[in-house]
Amino acid sequence: MFDLRPVIYVIGQMVTVLGFTMLFPLAIDLVYGNGHWTVFLQSSFIVVTIGAGMAVATFKRSRKGLSIQQTFLLTTGVWLALPIFGALPFTLGEPDARMVDAFFEAMSALTTTGSTVFSGLDDLPEGVLLWRSMMQWFGGIGIIVVAMVFLPELRIGGMQIFRSEGFDTMGKILPRAAEIATSISTIYVALTAVCFFAYLGTGLSEFDAINHAFTTIATGGFSTRDASFGAFGGGAEYVAAVFMILASLPFVRYVQMVGGSSRALFTDSQIRSFLWVLVASILIITVYRFATVGGAFEPLLRKSLFNVTSIVTGTGYASVDYQLWGPFAVVLFFFMGLIGGCAGSTCCSVKIFRFQLLFSAIKAQVGKIHSPHGLFSVRYEGRPVSEEVISSVMAFFVMFIVSIGVLAVLLGTTGLDFITSVSGAATAIANIGPGLGDVIGPSGNFASLGDSAKWMLAAGMLIGRLELMVVYMILTVKFWRG
Repeated sequence: MFDLRPVIYVIGQMVTVLGFTMLFPLAIDLVYGNGHWTVFLQSSFIVVTIGAGMAVATFKRSRKGLSIQQTFLLTTGVWLALPIFGALPFTLGEPDARMVDAFFEAMSALTTTGSTVFSGLDDLPEGVLLWRSMMQWFGGIGIIVVAMVFLPELRIGGMQIFRSEGFDTMGKILPRAAEIATSISTIYVALTAVCFFAYLGTGLSEFDAINHAFTTIATGGFSTRDASFGAFGGGAEYVAAVFMILASLPFVRYVQMVGGSSRALFTDSQIRSFLWVLVASILIITVYRFATVGGAFEPLLRKSLFNVTSIVTGTGYASVDYQLWGPFAVVLFFFMGLIGGCAGSTCCSVKIFRFQLLFSAIKAQVGKIHSPHGLFSVRYEGRPVSEEVISSVMAFFVMFIVSIGVLAVLLGTTGLDFITSVSGAATAIANIGPGLGDVIGPSGNFASLGDSAKWMLAAGMLIGRLELMVVYMILTVKFWRG
């Protein structure tokens, strides 16, 4: 049995930090005169006490870094522990949620999925709304660090192709994670600040602006209003679209740009492919809408720009019920949500680089069939790609589809209809936010689902956010014997 103390020690530290951050929504409730601030005081005390206890009890840990097994456990353990403790304010105070609902909401926040079981957002205490947004913001920066440090080291889903992309962990996972987190966090905070002031410029209140800046940069999608962006003017949609796109690009490129090397940002094939897919999707929906309903062009373009960008990036905001746009748009939106942004961003889902590698592998295979004696290799940005990376990417695609299928079947056993089951499974595994249909579509939420469905969807969010294999690996007997 391998040593769990280093894993518990790190998780304990992160839980402690999470507990201290509850003082921010506490302060907001005090500013707005809400008696709800006592809930965050109680929650903070409980979480800090437990987290500090975990860290102190396992302080005598190995200083040689983490083994691969410990890294798998840490990556999964953090994303499981933080939602448990982050859910505490939802159960102790408003909205007085049951554990399943509170955990679902917290898991959706920290995985930046954006699905919600809470309604009446306009009437909730400001501290609760801020806490939801803060957890999404924490989840956004957390997943960037995971994508840059842990997944390449673990050779998950082809991410090892980025092992020397701007940062090389050289096997020293935790020390290097701190260094990477510091560099990226600076950019992350700066983008959030600029987004906040941009929202203010469109007429949003300071409270709405900071909450939506948090959830936009995290591509999370939580809003302070039940109507989401339907409650704001058109200017806010343009601002959101711009910053959702910026958050969908590799943050390592921003770090390199600040360091004086901006060329990589403009030559990255992943970025170019993502922008081409996004522009094409926006134009298709805009032309389709103009041809079917007509009307003024600017509102059609703005609604298409905002809602398509929200779905492609996995943010999950909505300014209209796009299900009313017709079957073609609904089907296209479903598949657009399975694309995702760039690796090393706050985005979720499959991600562009995997599609690039998939199409390159298909092209090479077609070439071999046409010319059996020819030499064809899979290449990425002009460089040959190893068989290990290709196998990893193919395994990811297979497991991604299988995971959605299995989860959809399981959801069907709870009595959900086909559309709700399939779109619910897809939105959880791909961490998109809203599903399709009258129940979990952009004009609904997940509150009416049964408890078993909510637990399944929460598990799907965790599995999808950690690129599938991280969670599946620790469920195998071989992992625990290793």
